[in-house]
Amino acid sequence: MRTVLLTGFEPFAGDATNPSGDAVNLVADHWTGPENLVMAVLPVTFHGARLQLLELIVEHSPDVIIATGLAGGRTGIAVERVALNLKDARIPDNSGEQPVDEPSVRHAPDAHFATLPVKAIAADIMAAGIPASVSYSAGTFVCNHVMFTALDGGEPGDRAAGFIHVPYATENAPEGQPSLPLSDIAQALRIAIRTSLDTEVDHSYAAGSIW
Repeated sequence: MRTVLLTGFEPFAGDATNPSGDAVNLVADHWTGPENLVMAVLPVTFHGARLQLLELIVEHSPDVIIATGLAGGRTGIAVERVALNLKDARIPDNSGEQPVDEPSVRHAPDAHFATLPVKAIAADIMAAGIPASVSYSAGTFVCNHVMFTALDGGEPGDRAAGFIHVPYATENAPEGQPSLPLSDIAQALRIAIRTSLDTEVDHSYAAGSIW
C-alpha cells in the first residue's frame, strides 16, 4: 500500500491559526484511502521542522510528500515548482532563529525542482473551481526550507515530493486579506494527493511568469 505524507504548519508571526495546519487536519479527519495517509503539523522553526520531517520520512518511507504552508496575501493555491538552498529569514522563526544568507543544506545543490506533477495538480484544482497556479518561488523562510529538505537526498524516482502554499482561510483571515474557505483549501489538498498518486507524466502547458 502506498503512503502519503501530508504536512502543514503551526501558527506563526502572531497569527492565532495557520490554515495549512487546519487544512491537513481536516483532510486527515475525512481520509478514506485506500492509500495510507500520514499527517503532521510541523513547527515553524528551521531546525525543528527539518528534523521532524526527516524523522517522518525515515519512519514511514512515503511514496508522496506534500508539504503545505501559509502564504498570506496570495489569492489562491500555489503549487511550488522550485526550492532554493537558501535560508534568508525576514522575520525570526518561532524559536527566535533568523538565519540570513545561509544554505538550507551545506554542500547540496543550489536548488531542487519539485518531483510532484505540479502543472497537473494546479490544473486539476482549477478544474474543481478553486483558484490555483504554479509558483516559481517558495520564499526563503521555513516553507522553502522544508520543501528543500523533502527533495534533498535519495535517488531520483524514490518518491514524489513538493510544496503547496495556501492563502488565509476565510474563517480567520485578517481584514482586507485575500482568502479561501478552509473547506476549499482542504479540497485542493485532497485533489493534490489524488493527482500525485495517479499522474505518471506531468502536464505540459505554459505556466510561467514574466516577473
